[in-house]
Formats: sequence, C-alpha cells, structure tokens
Amino acid sequence: DVHVEGITRISKLDMEYAESIGCVIKLLGIVSKQDDGLCLRVHPAILAKSHPLASVSGSFNAVFVEGDAIDEAMFYGRGAGKLPTASAVVGDLIDVCRDIVYGCEGRIGDYTYENIPIKSMSQMKSRFYVRLCIADRPGVLGEVGMLFGDSGVSIAQAMQKDSTNSEDAEFVIITHEVLEENFDEALARLNST
Repeated sequence: DVHVEGITRISKLDMEYAESIGCVIKLLGIVSKQDDGLCLRVHPAILAKSHPLASVSGSFNAVFVEGDAIDEAMFYGRGAGKLPTASAVVGDLIDVCRDIVYGCEGRIGDYTYENIPIKSMSQMKSRFYVRLCIADRPGVLGEVGMLFGDSGVSIAQAMQKDSTNSEDAEFVIITHEVLEENFDEALARLNST
C-alpha cells in the first residue's frame, strides 16, 4: 500500500539543479498522520542544505521527527555498510531463535489501537520537481504554465538552461504543494501536447 520510488531516475543534472538553489536530493521515507488517514511514501526529495537530514551521508541513516510536544528531533547513526548490516542481521537471527524457543511470534505485542487507512498516493500533497526539454520559442513557458494551472498546479519556481541543441531549452519547474492527482493530470496534459 506504500508508494516506493527509487533514485534510478535522478541524474547528475538533477543534482546540479538542486545544488544551484541551495538544496540536495535525498531518498526519504515520509510518514504523517492526517485526519483522514496515514500518508506513507518513499521517494527522492529536494531538501534545503540547512535541513538536518541534508547532511546525512555515507553509511549513516537518520530519522527526523516533528511532534507537538518535542518540536523537532533527529536520531542519527550508522545504518549501512558491512558491520552495521551484519549486526542487524545477527540481531534478527537471535530474535527468530528466541521466538522458536519460546513459541511466540515476537516479544513485542500488537500495540495497534486504531485502524487507520493508508491514503493513496494520488490523495497526498507534495511539492514537485520536473525537468523539461521543450522547443525554445516565444510563449512556450507561458503555455506550460497554463497547462499546469488548468490542472490546479501552481508553479513556485522556474529555471531555464540553454540546451546543447539551439532549438530546445531545458526548464526546471518546482511547484507549490499540490495533490499528486493534480500533478499527474498536468503531466498527462503536457505529454499530450
């Protein structure tokens, strides 16, 4: 039920665009509880370099939590690499052996108090980054803006870079927060023109 998207579609050029606006691209697992369900997703995200998660790299992982009582907190440590992975695998094997010996399925009981639905990705809100290579002619950026606007997508930032092909231009658009279904509709309209 959880949307998962990896980093295979992220290019060096995308990282350079993020860098040019003072950001980095990180693969994040994002969870939030809303009145009508849980928003759960894993995908690349653009973070300002000032965000605590922006500096997490190498074999380190982090969990960043925002809460009413704690404001912001981050838990940071090694989570990848041969030794941390080996430690986690051995720990899991020990847990399985204990479960077999004691005839149980985990020492921690079920603490689920609510049956909270998981929202579909189309009903989640996000900001989006899109890189387009389109014909370099007068009014083309306005047309793209109209296509996005007709789908209820507001553009927060747009950048243009000259393409190696003199007839094309490369545009990067970052949207304001919008429902995924509206963004998907905008992309479908763009692809059909």
